[in-house]
Amino acid sequence: MDPAELLAALAIGVAAGLAGGLIGVGGGVLFVPGLVLFLGLGQLDAQATSLLAVVLVGVVGAWRQGRYGNLRLRDGAIIGVLSPLGVLAGTVAANLASERLLQLSFAVVQLVFALQLARRAMRAPSEADSP
Repeated sequence: MDPAELLAALAIGVAAGLAGGLIGVGGGVLFVPGLVLFLGLGQLDAQATSLLAVVLVGVVGAWRQGRYGNLRLRDGAIIGVLSPLGVLAGTVAANLASERLLQLSFAVVQLVFALQLARRAMRAPSEADSP
């Protein structure tokens, strides 16, 4: 990895870590586009690389939030036990799909999440704060 790629990777990591810690977005929201745009990875390679990075970001985030008393261990354990099944299914599907379909699917998911976030932010504060 040349110095420019290393700097780009560091910048992507710091940006995704900050966003994850500040506003709780998944690292993949920034990792995948960053890896595609700035490091030239294909969509499938970027998604796979992001999965490893997200694990590390999640461990640090969970540790810190646990120290603040914000961690719900039971819920996290249930999700953690069940998510490998989804990962296996998603990996098979991603390897069967075309690069273009992966890109479009990722873009649609990003747009849906952005619209949901914007809709929640536009609500009155009392509505947005209640579950």
